[in-house]
Amino acid sequence: MAPPKSKQPRKQRRWLYKAKLHDRHRLLHATLSKKLREKYGKRAIRVRKGDKVKIMRGQFAGHEGRVIEVDMKKCRIKIDGVTVRKADGTEVAYPVHPSNVMIIDFGEIDDVRKKILER
Repeated sequence: MAPPKSKQPRKQRRWLYKAKLHDRHRLLHATLSKKLREKYGKRAIRVRKGDKVKIMRGQFAGHEGRVIEVDMKKCRIKIDGVTVRKADGTEVAYPVHPSNVMIIDFGEIDDVRKKILER
């Protein structure tokens, strides 16, 4: 199902909440660095656990780290070293939207990802 044509935030949020798995995969794409873009001829690819990313936007802009978790339900990723302190003093990983990061280096390139990159 394509995203709604409506500009109403209510309908946009409803679509994100009810999005099917293949739509969620599309929402988890991040842009590639210039080096990777030249090497593979792709502009963006889905973020995976283990990828090294650089945050381009927000309060953590410029930070580089490995992806420690990909949350498909909320369409967010958690990056090593990107934490906030809670009121009780504990450190928790801060969720970042994949569109705000750039993939610098791939983690593990298995057969599935190799096939995607060769397409």
